[in-house]
Amino acid sequence: MSNIVEPSADPLVRQIAARVRTERERRRWTLAQLADASGVSPAMISRIERGESSPTAVVLGKLSAAFQLSVASLLALAEGAQEPVADAPGVRRVTDAAEWRDPGTGYRRRQITGARFPAEIAEIRLPAGARVPYPAAAFAFVRQLVWVLDGRLTFHDGDTVHELDAGDTIELGVPAERVFANTTGAECRYAVVLTRDARP
Repeated sequence: MSNIVEPSADPLVRQIAARVRTERERRRWTLAQLADASGVSPAMISRIERGESSPTAVVLGKLSAAFQLSVASLLALAEGAQEPVADAPGVRRVTDAAEWRDPGTGYRRRQITGARFPAEIAEIRLPAGARVPYPAAAFAFVRQLVWVLDGRLTFHDGDTVHELDAGDTIELGVPAERVFANTTGAECRYAVVLTRDARP
């Protein structure tokens, strides 16, 4: 399945494109330097920055790790940079929150809080059979809690595997390679609550 999308097809894809470019330029990195730091090819980064390719969750994890940001932070910044109203205090309707879909797995992520809220909260829907790995660097500088809302999540925390059912939570410790997996035949829905320990 192709990950190429029309630049105007999804506003959030354009916002992610602009944010990745902004974060790279803020560090005065070339495409090659970001590629070295993230393990994502320069050609893929270029397509993402032009809004021609919708990045997968794995690619977003690698890019955010290179920036020393969480995926939640990168998406919240992308959404907040283009939609300041969504970052204002008060009621935020479910229809106003952009939902990002991983073109590789069908994983869906909706940012609950705005970019300036002191904690980042996201709702994730992980389809049956989906598996999303993240490098350890994606968890640097943050404290994170995962709360399973519906279904079952198989969570790999380094070498340890946890089977989490609805209502279970896990507070993450030191950064490690982690995998969010749904080995069941039904969707798993969970929330990620994140606070930042130190700003890079």
